Amino acid sequence: MVVYLVGAGPGDPDLITLKAIKALEKADVVIYDRLANEKILKYANGAEMIYVGKRAGKHSKKQEEINEILLKQAKKHDMVVRLKGGDPFVFGRGGEEVLSLLEEGIHVEFIPGVTSAIGVPTTVGLPVTHRGVATSFTVVTGHEDPTKKEKQVKWNYNADTIIILMGVDRLKKNTEEIMKHKDPETPVCVIENGTKPDEKIILGTLENISEKNINPPALVIIGPVVDLFKDIQKNMPEDQA
Repeated sequence: MVVYLVGAGPGDPDLITLKAIKALEKADVVIYDRLANEKILKYANGAEMIYVGKRAGKHSKKQEEINEILLKQAKKHDMVVRLKGGDPFVFGRGGEEVLSLLEEGIHVEFIPGVTSAIGVPTTVGLPVTHRGVATSFTVVTGHEDPTKKEKQVKWNYNADTIIILMGVDRLKKNTEEIMKHKDPETPVCVIENGTKPDEKIILGTLENISEKNINPPALVIIGPVVDLFKDIQKNMPEDQA
């Protein structure tokens, strides 16, 4: 028995890796999330499909239940694919699932996915690093576990580019915290439904971005690379911009 922990990529089904497709083609059962594009499931023809998608405030399954499902299916089948949006180890709770499987002696293998943190900005032409503009970036969750006794996110990051995942619901609060350490006029780009047909780009500053109409799923990019992105957009042919 083996469980493959597989990253599905940022949304566009064409951005899944060849290795992930090969695993899906051999799977007996696929346990998948909301952010894993369902078009990808066609590669697992004949496999049993189990949906365990969740989003903030609307969990179809608690994490403990998902862990139990993984264990149960791993003991029943030769090959289980756990398909997660983006990369399974970038805010995907992949580590929690792996530990629960290893405690029961289940063999686990890993297939990375293109994380939305980098893949989504790239697909619109926004470099998260650029010589002379940004030499570093940090990826941070915008929504910490509310049960924590102490918050780990301090928002005083020195990276040139800050990328926030899962931060739409707390955008105002988060940007207020960041403005304690950065200029309120720091440019911001929000990308909704990245890599998908209904993708939407919203531009602003730390001071005003939370006033705009933004809906999840979306990621937030903060820093001077956003001004660079604006220059790139200006010089793109009209059919690309």
